[in-house]
Amino acid sequence: MSAATHTRPRTVPADGERAVPSPRSRVAAVIALARFEARELLLQIPVLLFLAVYVGYTGWTLFSGREGMDAFPALQDVDRSTQAAPLLLAIALFVGVNRAVLRARRQSTDRHFDVLVMEPWRRTLAHALSVLPFVAITALVVGFEFTWMALKPGAVGHGSPAELVVGPLVILLAGVLGVLLARLVPVGFVAPPFVIGAYAVTVLVSASTQGAHWVTWLGPVVSDAGADPFPSDLVGRPAAWHALYLIGLAVLLLCLAVLLSGGRTRLLAAVAVVAVAATGVGVAGQSPGDSASLAAARAKASVTPQKVQVCIERGRSTYCAFPEWAGRTADWAGVVDRIQSRAGGSAGGERVTVRQRIDARYGLQGDAAIDPSSTPGTVTVGTRWGGNRVPEFAVGVASVLVAGSEESAGERCDARVVTIMWLATSTQRDPMKSLRDVRLDDSTSGSAVVLSPTGGLSMTAQQTTVVRELLAEPHYSVAAKVKAHWTELTSPKTSTTRVAELLGVPVGGKGTAADSGSGSCDM
Repeated sequence: MSAATHTRPRTVPADGERAVPSPRSRVAAVIALARFEARELLLQIPVLLFLAVYVGYTGWTLFSGREGMDAFPALQDVDRSTQAAPLLLAIALFVGVNRAVLRARRQSTDRHFDVLVMEPWRRTLAHALSVLPFVAITALVVGFEFTWMALKPGAVGHGSPAELVVGPLVILLAGVLGVLLARLVPVGFVAPPFVIGAYAVTVLVSASTQGAHWVTWLGPVVSDAGADPFPSDLVGRPAAWHALYLIGLAVLLLCLAVLLSGGRTRLLAAVAVVAVAATGVGVAGQSPGDSASLAAARAKASVTPQKVQVCIERGRSTYCAFPEWAGRTADWAGVVDRIQSRAGGSAGGERVTVRQRIDARYGLQGDAAIDPSSTPGTVTVGTRWGGNRVPEFAVGVASVLVAGSEESAGERCDARVVTIMWLATSTQRDPMKSLRDVRLDDSTSGSAVVLSPTGGLSMTAQQTTVVRELLAEPHYSVAAKVKAHWTELTSPKTSTTRVAELLGVPVGGKGTAADSGSGSCDM
């Protein structure tokens, strides 16, 4: 028997008939078109530019060698910080995909699609899939950014995967929306006005509803910035519900675009139903505000932090922190020990309690100041560390050692400020820079307000001059004089002129009422 008898006859379409492709070839065609459109998107100057800016800016923030608070990240804030940067790329992709879908109409070649085997709805699907490489790139950048911060020795807290997927989902949503807009309004220049109009409507709705929680969370990105980092269990953001909402919305918009392009399949109807359900469940889950239990937990951590903190003994002092920050007590102890080593009298051996404090009662967008503690020997430290927070904490420690308590230190701005400021800044790596960093106007001359974790002090121009002169002297020489004259240097009756005489530095100008110990803070 010849081999020809085993060959299956090929079906040849009759004249005028169109060959029916197999399901596998249809999928391959959609994927091939999606790959082509993805390359075309990358060749669009706005898309390429904003992609380069996004990747470049993220890399610069990670590799620029900046120190300060970036060296001590709270991961429950880092995950949210990855969401805003992809927005510009999302806008560029929205416009780019919209133009790509309308390319054939602009070039008057859309009529040629009638002779092709691929249906219009499959081309619509391919345009939506062309965004996936950019979604993947965004996911890689977000993942690398978070991992880089998480591997830092000073990192604390826990990130949320639901927060991390928001950036890539925003890219996907923008691409799908661009496709849908092209099918709804097949006009070439509609995308940029749509972006402006959407922004204007968002602002108006937010203003008319006074920033209601459920309205705010209908937007793609909710930053909730303002307050210092909260413990992870006090963040209370409906991140998982929001991610479900974004996924459902993206799929629903894609189903609408495919439907407008002629897609009429049972699978499309089933996917649309699931997408509607997911979107609705996501909206329902993210709409309620903070629960009563969360508000109670935040109030407890704010008013009675000792009930939820762990305390560690280091040397003569006790350091109490929220559990996620317990490993940072060694850094706080280093600052306290250095200051106490240069203090005189009983302050050099005084038992200090350093307590971490936050005010979480006003939510993640609140920026309430922390009231000074009236408990003697108690120093407040916040949840941020590094950069200016270190000398500010040093000011708080020195204030308690000199005045007895934070509340007492904040009530006066007499000559004891000189002693406080020298103790705080001379123990830093760069004393003059630290002096500039803790002053509200970033100056090293004239009068100014000095920042600390619970408020601040007031420095007169004369006190600033004395402190600056002291920092120019060898610290061991000044430390010996501070210890020898500790009682007089910490007395509210001692004038700034007398402080300068005791420490052996010149004083510029004449004394003011504040310098004489009257407690007047006129600057």
